[in-house]
Amino acid sequence: MTSSYGPCVLLKHGEIFLKGHNRHRFTERLHDNLRVALRGIGGSTWIKTAQNVTVLGGQVPQEALVERARRVIGFNSVEPAVRVPSTLEEITRAAVEALGGQRPGSGFAVRVKRRDKQFPLTSSRVAGHVGARVLEEVPELRVDLTRPDIVLAIEIDRKETYLSWTRHPGLSGLPVGSSGRALVLLSGGFDSPVAAHRAMRRGLTCEFVHFSGAPYTNPASVYKAYALARELNRHQPPGRLHVIALGKAQKQLAVAGAGRLQVVAQRRLMVRAASELAARTGAQALVTGDSLGQVASQTLANMVAVDEASTLPILRPLIGWEKQEIIDEARSIGTADISVLPDEDCCQLLAPPRATTRAELPRLRAVERRLDLDEVTEALLDNVRVMVPGDDTAPEEESATCRHPEVAR
Repeated sequence: MTSSYGPCVLLKHGEIFLKGHNRHRFTERLHDNLRVALRGIGGSTWIKTAQNVTVLGGQVPQEALVERARRVIGFNSVEPAVRVPSTLEEITRAAVEALGGQRPGSGFAVRVKRRDKQFPLTSSRVAGHVGARVLEEVPELRVDLTRPDIVLAIEIDRKETYLSWTRHPGLSGLPVGSSGRALVLLSGGFDSPVAAHRAMRRGLTCEFVHFSGAPYTNPASVYKAYALARELNRHQPPGRLHVIALGKAQKQLAVAGAGRLQVVAQRRLMVRAASELAARTGAQALVTGDSLGQVASQTLANMVAVDEASTLPILRPLIGWEKQEIIDEARSIGTADISVLPDEDCCQLLAPPRATTRAELPRLRAVERRLDLDEVTEALLDNVRVMVPGDDTAPEEESATCRHPEVAR
């Protein structure tokens, strides 16, 4: 086997398979994101495209390539593979070598796909030939076409063939950046990070805004937001985290007599400030972790009241999810362990004992008229703090301000 062949990784495309004449744009975006994920991997890499498949290789351990590729949204599966010349002899030799180290007694099946229809044997004949040789050379294995322990997939192209026998699920979805930009209202809980991840899987590049209760709360929530954004940025080109100290404005709302409307009034102020920030950063929508009816502030009436304060669409990917579904998803994407850390949530600051579940817009507007909302919003944005979690090129002093032993990785 020539030196140009050897281990590689097959990346099966997700939804972009369904795209029409502009499919190449989605593929280019997917490959751009893959290149970002490969930065700093410690060796040269290459990317090539076969039919609805991306092939990844390089002078890097295969395990490292698999780990980086599994971060990229848009691939249905990530499969360690070996690449050989498209001859029956080489294919058979590689198959025997691949299955020779499997557990004795394992059942196997051979599945063949011919992308090159000029290959002299049909798929079924190749499968039969390879299976027979494997049994001959590795007699401790057995054929099982119904429920095999090992599925050896052989994909024959014109010049080279790929053999794989391990399949890792990918994140699927659309490539990040193919649907536009959004600004995520990122708290320290379970919901908003899962909503951000779901938004990314629909092709949105996400930046983040976190509202802290400073100066009346400690910085724990900022540490958590930084750690959550860093984890989420593993799946996209690093998005910035904007931190806004909301505490003084919350106190102004309370002094203005918000009472039971305090939580909804705070949410309206948040989306008002986030809308203005989004306009400055080029985002086209806001994303929140709201789930209908989960808490008092997330009733339909209160969501309508909050939406009215925004100049941009508010996307709620989790609107119909139950809490346990959200927690399970948080565990699967790696944010749950961060979300359970203690912090001081700004939403609880000055919250009334009983928040209204049906905020009336006239009463909210009456409270807001007692403040100069334009001036309050401008003051919030004048003091916004910007960080780039997970970007190794960010200034050292910028990253150092958000280090905390409980969220360090």
